[in-house]
Amino acid sequence: MKETTAIGLMSGSSLDGLDIALVRFQEEEDKYHFQILQAETLPYPEYWTEQLSEAFHKQPEDLVQLDKDYGKYLGEQVLAFAKKHNASPDFVASHGHTIFHRPEEHYTLQIGDGQELAKACGFTVVNDFRSEDVSKGGQGAPLVPIGDKLLFSDYEICLNIGGIANVSYDEDGKRIAFDLCIANQALNYLAQMKGLPYDRDGELARSGEVDITLLKQLNRHPFYGLYPPKSLGREFFEANQKSLLQGLSVPDLLATFVEHIALQIALGVSHLPKGKILVTGGGARNKFLMERLQARSSHEVVIPDKMIIDYKEALVFAFLGLLRLEGKTNVLASVTGAESDSCSGRIWKSNE
Repeated sequence: MKETTAIGLMSGSSLDGLDIALVRFQEEEDKYHFQILQAETLPYPEYWTEQLSEAFHKQPEDLVQLDKDYGKYLGEQVLAFAKKHNASPDFVASHGHTIFHRPEEHYTLQIGDGQELAKACGFTVVNDFRSEDVSKGGQGAPLVPIGDKLLFSDYEICLNIGGIANVSYDEDGKRIAFDLCIANQALNYLAQMKGLPYDRDGELARSGEVDITLLKQLNRHPFYGLYPPKSLGREFFEANQKSLLQGLSVPDLLATFVEHIALQIALGVSHLPKGKILVTGGGARNKFLMERLQARSSHEVVIPDKMIIDYKEALVFAFLGLLRLEGKTNVLASVTGAESDSCSGRIWKSNE
């Protein structure tokens, strides 16, 4: 049995912080098993919250420098985490932080320079998992479905609710996956109007009333009628939804957006046979959202243990790095719409 230890890094669009997970993989006859040994979410200092939030509006030359600085910052966090847990991983795999995602223009950008990251932490680094797929005409997203297929095959449907909600399942022998709707990007934005980082357990939303007019406006966008492959970025929220979220109380806005999310998720899987939906990401902790999703969906909603809820994406990016280093497919054309599968990711040695 082959054994590998890796660190996976994930920074989501909701800016909750940097997820970092130390994972052990065991491989036997092309079957993979995993164990999350240690994991933490490192809240961003105010400086990085501001830099990453405003990067969307920065000039190209400033983005180049931010890319390097953020890569160094990630490497420093990895090194501190490894020392804290007396770990010496075989490699580090980093999602980076998405600034732009415009696959229709053959363009995507996740900052966190791999060379700077490798220099700062002293380990081999794999990053930039999206670019090759986009160059092949794909969406470059979602990337997690290969992990869903090979690590979480006990569940008919895998749903992640982070800044964006996305879903993954097998259909006619192929893995299908796509983004469903904006999720915590909007919910956190609204909670911050009340001075809160997020709506804990969905209690603010629970206290509000759904506004039918706003709900219809949110559900009306043509994106929801598109067939996959399809994906979303911050651009969608900024251009199509942010301006709608006004004129009502914050609880009512939250209640309405929660209903929108639950409805779009339920519609996205409504054609599938009844089965279990594994829900991960920060949205799985939103009790009110989970109640509304179960009320809307005929599938059984399964909330796993805390480690899987919080660190599944960091785990899967470590897995993507493992597949890249083994020269195996880690991005599926059936998911992204690319002309072919990819073994994607750039490899950086710490001494380069």
